[in-house]
Amino acid sequence: MRRLLPAPTVEAVDPYEAYGDAPGLRLGMVMSADGSVTDAEGWTDGLGGDADFRVFRTLRALADAILVGAATARTGRLGPARLRPDLRARRGAPPAPIVVVSRSLDLDWTLPLFTEAETPTIVVTSRRARDRVPAGIRVVAAGADEVDLPEAVRVLREEFGHEHLLCEGGPALATALIRASLVDELCLNIAPALLGSPRHTRLLGVLDAEVPVEPAALYLDEGVLFIRYRLRA
Repeated sequence: MRRLLPAPTVEAVDPYEAYGDAPGLRLGMVMSADGSVTDAEGWTDGLGGDADFRVFRTLRALADAILVGAATARTGRLGPARLRPDLRARRGAPPAPIVVVSRSLDLDWTLPLFTEAETPTIVVTSRRARDRVPAGIRVVAAGADEVDLPEAVRVLREEFGHEHLLCEGGPALATALIRASLVDELCLNIAPALLGSPRHTRLLGVLDAEVPVEPAALYLDEGVLFIRYRLRA
C-alpha cells in the first residue's frame, strides 16, 4: 500500500499503521468506480480483491465492535469475526463482536454468526422487541418502538466498553448513522472497475442535507484507491 495523501508520499505503508488512529465510529465500505457497492452477482466480496480484504481485516482488528444491518445478516454470508494470527497478536485481544441492528428481529438464530462466534454476537433492537431475542444472546434495547441509534451507540460504549465502532453497512444502516450524525470517518475503497450492472446498489440512501467531508488520507494498492474522509458537522 502506497500513501498518496498527505504529503510527503511514501512508497509503502503498513495498513495497520495507516488506519491505526481509529475515531469513534468508522464507516467502511467498498464500491466500484461507477458507484456500486455490489458486483454483478449482488455481493461485495469480489469488488476490491486482495487489497480491499487486507484493509477490511485491518479495520476489523482495530475496532471494538462491528455494526451491520439486519439485511446483511440475513444473507447468511456473514460469519463471526475472526483474526489472522498476525492481526490477533497486534490487537492483543480476541476478535471484536459483530453487532446486528434489527427492528424486526427477522433473523435466523441458528446461523454460525449467533452460535459459533468466539466473541458473542450482540443484537441491537427496540425495547418492545427485546423479549423476542433468544436467551443467551447479548442484546442492547434502544428506543421504544424503533431502534434509537444514538442511544444504542451510547450503551455500546458506556455499558459494553466498545469505544471504537466500525460499521460495514449495508446502505440502510450506513445512511441512518450518518443522518444521526454518529459517523466520524468514512473509509471508502474504490475498486478499479466499471460494472454497469442492473444490480447496481448505491452507497447511501436519502440524507436530510448535504454532509461535508474532508479527505484525510489517500492510499493506493493493486489499483484500489483507499480514501479516508472525515465527516464535518
